[in-house]
Amino acid sequence: MPKAAGFDGSINQEAIVCAMHWLRVFLKSFERLCSCFFPIVAASTKVRRMLKLPCSIRLDPSDTFVFERASLPGEVIVSGAFVFSDCGDPATLAPKQHSAFRSGFLGVDSLGWSTLAIVTEATEADRTRAVDHLTVQLLEQFGAPDLVAAREKADAEIDFAISLCGHPPQTLFAVHRIFENLCIRESFRTLKSRQPVPGADRLHAYARAFSFHETDAKGEPGDEIDLVRMAKEHR
Repeated sequence: MPKAAGFDGSINQEAIVCAMHWLRVFLKSFERLCSCFFPIVAASTKVRRMLKLPCSIRLDPSDTFVFERASLPGEVIVSGAFVFSDCGDPATLAPKQHSAFRSGFLGVDSLGWSTLAIVTEATEADRTRAVDHLTVQLLEQFGAPDLVAAREKADAEIDFAISLCGHPPQTLFAVHRIFENLCIRESFRTLKSRQPVPGADRLHAYARAFSFHETDAKGEPGDEIDLVRMAKEHR
């Protein structure tokens, strides 16, 4: 029988190879054991996948009087169009409800509304937390038939929200909804700094700090939205 080390101090290469093989088998088995019984420990050995989520942002107090309830700055938001899926004709909504229908994002924690969303770096844990919160809201506030249905709907809403974040972090965007052919249609616009007005003095070089630009499939800029005008219409 070969020996790993003879009495003369020599080392048997075959024994070393065999020992290394069984060490790898042991480590692999230990890793599987950790993944089954210690998921937190196992997860810590992996690099957390970074993603982006849209969050509420409040540039001024207008959301607090435009909507019945304003979202909390920094909370994860979703489109919120599902809130109006059974309203029939949005034209019959009360003014502040109609404002939410027309241009609001829904906060998953507060169920308040935000005019603007900001692309924010997040982790898978942040996504899971948002899905959990929205699942509870769907069960308690929106009459989801059971936990499974609520979870599936929350997953779909959060995934759609993530799909809107195909822009660099800190990008601002807004939503515009219409009711057409018995369907709710949404369009989303990113917020960009305005170019200076040619010939204007320094005080009036920027008539408005920002404007919205809608981009179609061909990449051509679309309509601009005047935030000041929108705020006045909602009052």
